[in-house]
Amino acid sequence: MSLKQQLEADYTQRKNWALRRQLGIPNNRRLWVCACMDERLPVDEALGIRGDRGDAHVFRNAGGLITDDAIRSAMLTCQFFGTQEIVIINHTECGMMSAHTDTLVNALKDQGIDLDNIPVDPSLPELKLDAGAFGKWIRLFDNVDDICAKQVEYVRNHPLIPNHVTVSGWIWEVETSHLRPPHGAVSDKVNTSREMGAK
Repeated sequence: MSLKQQLEADYTQRKNWALRRQLGIPNNRRLWVCACMDERLPVDEALGIRGDRGDAHVFRNAGGLITDDAIRSAMLTCQFFGTQEIVIINHTECGMMSAHTDTLVNALKDQGIDLDNIPVDPSLPELKLDAGAFGKWIRLFDNVDDICAKQVEYVRNHPLIPNHVTVSGWIWEVETSHLRPPHGAVSDKVNTSREMGAK
Protein backbone atom coordinates (compact mmCIF):
# COMPACT_ATOMS: atom_id res chain seq x y z
CA MET A 1 0.00 0.00 0.00
CA SER A 2 1.36 3.40 -0.94
CA LEU A 3 1.62 6.23 1.59
CA LYS A 4 -1.23 8.03 -0.17
CA GLN A 5 -3.43 4.95 0.12
CA GLN A 6 -2.52 4.54 3.80
CA LEU A 7 -3.33 8.18 4.56
CA GLU A 8 -6.64 7.92 2.73
CA ALA A 9 -7.51 4.71 4.60
CA ASP A 10 -6.64 6.35 7.94
CA TYR A 11 -8.78 9.36 7.08
CA THR A 12 -11.72 7.16 6.09
CA GLN A 13 -11.43 5.21 9.32
CA ARG A 14 -11.38 8.41 11.43
CA LYS A 15 -14.29 9.86 9.46
CA ASN A 16 -16.36 6.69 9.91
CA TRP A 17 -15.61 6.70 13.65
CA ALA A 18 -16.72 10.31 14.05
CA LEU A 19 -19.79 10.01 11.82
CA ARG A 20 -20.86 6.43 12.57
CA ARG A 21 -24.35 7.42 13.78
CA GLN A 22 -24.93 9.56 10.68
CA LEU A 23 -23.61 6.78 8.47
CA GLY A 24 -25.71 4.11 10.19
CA ILE A 25 -22.67 2.16 11.38
CA PRO A 26 -23.56 0.09 14.48
CA ASN A 27 -21.17 -0.56 17.33
CA ASN A 28 -18.67 -3.30 16.50
CA ARG A 29 -20.36 -6.08 18.47
CA ARG A 30 -23.95 -4.87 17.89
CA LEU A 31 -24.20 -5.02 21.68
CA TRP A 32 -25.97 -3.03 24.40
CA VAL A 33 -24.95 -3.63 28.01
CA CYS A 34 -26.76 -2.60 31.18
CA ALA A 35 -24.48 -2.88 34.21
CA CYS A 36 -24.13 -1.57 37.72
CA MET A 37 -22.08 1.58 38.22
CA ASP A 38 -19.99 -0.15 40.90
CA GLU A 39 -16.26 0.34 40.36
CA ARG A 40 -15.63 -3.35 41.14
CA LEU A 41 -17.44 -4.36 37.96
CA PRO A 42 -15.01 -3.98 35.02
CA VAL A 43 -17.47 -4.31 32.13
CA ASP A 44 -14.88 -4.34 29.34
CA GLU A 45 -12.78 -7.00 31.08
CA ALA A 46 -15.79 -9.09 32.07
CA LEU A 47 -17.14 -9.24 28.50
CA GLY A 48 -13.85 -9.14 26.61
CA ILE A 49 -14.81 -5.93 24.82
CA ARG A 50 -13.17 -2.58 24.21
CA GLY A 51 -15.55 0.28 24.86
CA ASP A 52 -12.98 2.80 23.70
CA ARG A 53 -12.83 1.01 20.34
CA GLY A 54 -16.59 1.10 19.81
CA ASP A 55 -17.45 -2.51 20.70
CA ALA A 56 -20.67 -1.77 22.61
CA HIS A 57 -23.09 0.76 24.00
CA VAL A 58 -22.74 0.55 27.78
CA PHE A 59 -25.41 1.86 30.16
CA ARG A 60 -24.52 1.98 33.85
CA ASN A 61 -26.65 2.86 36.84
CA ALA A 62 -27.03 1.94 40.51
CA GLY A 63 -27.71 -1.79 40.64
CA GLY A 64 -27.54 -2.34 36.89
CA LEU A 65 -31.32 -2.05 36.91
CA ILE A 66 -33.65 -1.91 33.93
CA THR A 67 -35.28 1.43 34.62
CA ASP A 68 -37.39 3.57 32.30
CA ASP A 69 -34.24 5.31 31.06
CA ALA A 70 -32.52 1.97 30.48
CA ILE A 71 -35.47 0.86 28.32
CA ARG A 72 -35.30 4.19 26.47
CA SER A 73 -31.61 3.62 25.67
CA ALA A 74 -32.06 -0.07 24.81
CA MET A 75 -34.96 0.78 22.49
CA LEU A 76 -32.93 3.41 20.64
CA THR A 77 -29.87 1.20 20.15
CA CYS A 78 -31.94 -1.83 19.05
CA GLN A 79 -34.48 -0.03 16.87
CA PHE A 80 -32.22 2.54 15.23
CA PHE A 81 -28.52 1.75 15.80
CA GLY A 82 -28.34 -1.88 14.66
CA THR A 83 -27.92 -3.57 18.05
CA GLN A 84 -28.70 -7.31 18.01
CA GLU A 85 -27.81 -8.36 21.57
CA ILE A 86 -28.49 -7.14 25.10
CA VAL A 87 -26.45 -8.23 28.12
CA ILE A 88 -27.52 -7.34 31.66
CA ILE A 89 -24.84 -7.58 34.36
CA ASN A 90 -25.59 -7.48 38.07
CA HIS A 91 -23.02 -8.34 40.72
CA THR A 92 -22.56 -9.84 44.15
CA GLU A 93 -22.21 -7.58 47.16
CA CYS A 94 -24.11 -4.81 45.37
CA GLY A 95 -24.76 -1.62 47.30
CA MET A 96 -28.43 -1.88 46.31
CA MET A 97 -28.64 -4.83 48.73
CA SER A 98 -26.87 -3.07 51.60
CA ALA A 99 -29.81 -1.17 53.10
CA HIS A 100 -33.55 -1.31 53.59
CA THR A 101 -35.80 0.99 51.60
CA ASP A 102 -37.32 2.49 54.77
CA THR A 103 -33.85 3.36 56.08
CA LEU A 104 -32.98 5.35 52.94
CA VAL A 105 -36.39 7.02 52.72
CA ASN A 106 -36.27 8.07 56.37
CA ALA A 107 -32.71 9.38 56.03
CA LEU A 108 -33.78 11.62 53.14
CA LYS A 109 -36.90 12.79 54.97
CA ASP A 110 -34.74 13.62 57.99
CA GLN A 111 -32.84 16.03 55.69
CA GLY A 112 -36.12 17.82 55.03
CA ILE A 113 -36.59 16.50 51.50
CA ASP A 114 -40.24 16.25 50.41
CA LEU A 115 -40.19 12.87 48.68
CA ASP A 116 -43.78 13.23 47.49
CA ASN A 117 -42.82 16.12 45.17
CA ILE A 118 -39.66 14.93 43.46
CA PRO A 119 -39.19 15.60 39.73
CA VAL A 120 -37.86 12.50 37.93
CA ASP A 121 -37.21 13.88 34.43
CA PRO A 122 -36.17 17.50 33.76
CA SER A 123 -37.75 17.52 30.30
CA LEU A 124 -41.04 16.03 31.54
CA PRO A 125 -42.07 17.99 34.63
CA GLU A 126 -45.48 16.34 34.44
CA LEU A 127 -43.85 12.97 35.11
CA LYS A 128 -44.02 12.59 38.89
CA LEU A 129 -44.01 9.76 41.35
CA ASP A 130 -47.22 8.99 43.19
CA ALA A 131 -47.22 9.88 46.87
CA GLY A 132 -45.31 7.24 48.79
CA ALA A 133 -43.72 5.71 45.65
CA PHE A 134 -40.20 7.11 46.14
CA GLY A 135 -39.02 3.99 47.97
CA LYS A 136 -40.17 1.76 45.10
CA TRP A 137 -38.43 4.09 42.63
CA ILE A 138 -35.08 3.56 44.41
CA ARG A 139 -35.50 -0.20 43.76
CA LEU A 140 -33.38 -1.84 46.42
CA PHE A 141 -33.33 -5.64 46.22
CA ASP A 142 -32.20 -8.54 48.38
CA ASN A 143 -31.34 -11.28 45.87
CA VAL A 144 -29.03 -10.50 42.96
CA ASP A 145 -29.83 -13.75 41.13
CA ASP A 146 -33.58 -13.17 41.27
CA ILE A 147 -33.34 -9.55 40.12
CA CYS A 148 -31.08 -10.48 37.19
CA ALA A 149 -33.39 -13.27 36.00
CA LYS A 150 -36.48 -11.04 36.31
CA GLN A 151 -34.83 -8.24 34.35
CA VAL A 152 -33.91 -10.58 31.50
CA GLU A 153 -37.53 -11.72 31.19
CA TYR A 154 -38.80 -8.14 31.39
CA VAL A 155 -36.52 -6.97 28.56
CA ARG A 156 -37.22 -10.06 26.41
CA ASN A 157 -40.94 -9.35 26.61
CA HIS A 158 -40.84 -5.55 26.36
CA PRO A 159 -42.78 -4.22 23.35
CA LEU A 160 -40.04 -1.70 22.49
CA ILE A 161 -37.35 -4.38 22.17
CA PRO A 162 -37.48 -6.34 18.88
CA ASN A 163 -38.10 -10.08 19.19
CA HIS A 164 -34.93 -11.00 17.28
CA VAL A 165 -32.66 -9.34 19.85
CA THR A 166 -30.78 -11.83 22.04
CA VAL A 167 -31.09 -11.02 25.77
CA SER A 168 -29.03 -12.60 28.53
CA GLY A 169 -28.20 -11.85 32.15
CA TRP A 170 -25.03 -12.51 34.11
CA ILE A 171 -23.74 -12.09 37.63
CA TRP A 172 -20.23 -10.70 38.18
CA GLU A 173 -18.83 -12.30 41.31
CA VAL A 174 -16.67 -9.65 42.96
CA GLU A 175 -15.13 -12.39 45.10
CA THR A 176 -13.90 -14.43 42.11
CA SER A 177 -13.77 -11.80 39.33
CA HIS A 178 -15.78 -14.05 37.01
CA LEU A 179 -19.19 -14.03 35.37
CA ARG A 180 -21.81 -16.68 36.00
CA PRO A 181 -25.47 -17.08 35.03
CA PRO A 182 -28.20 -16.24 37.56
CA HIS A 183 -28.67 -19.06 40.07
CA GLY A 184 -25.47 -20.64 38.79
CA ALA A 185 -23.10 -20.11 41.71
CA VAL A 186 -20.60 -22.97 41.62
CA SER A 187 -19.88 -22.41 45.32
CA ASP A 188 -23.41 -23.66 46.09
CA LYS A 189 -22.43 -27.04 44.65
CA VAL A 190 -18.88 -27.37 45.98
CA ASN A 191 -18.33 -29.86 48.81
CA THR A 192 -21.80 -31.34 48.55
CA SER A 193 -22.94 -34.78 47.50
CA ARG A 194 -25.88 -33.45 45.48
CA GLU A 195 -23.91 -33.31 42.24
CA MET A 196 -22.63 -36.86 42.68
CA GLY A 197 -26.05 -38.50 42.94
CA ALA A 198 -25.68 -39.40 46.61
CA LYS A 199 -28.82 -39.71 48.71
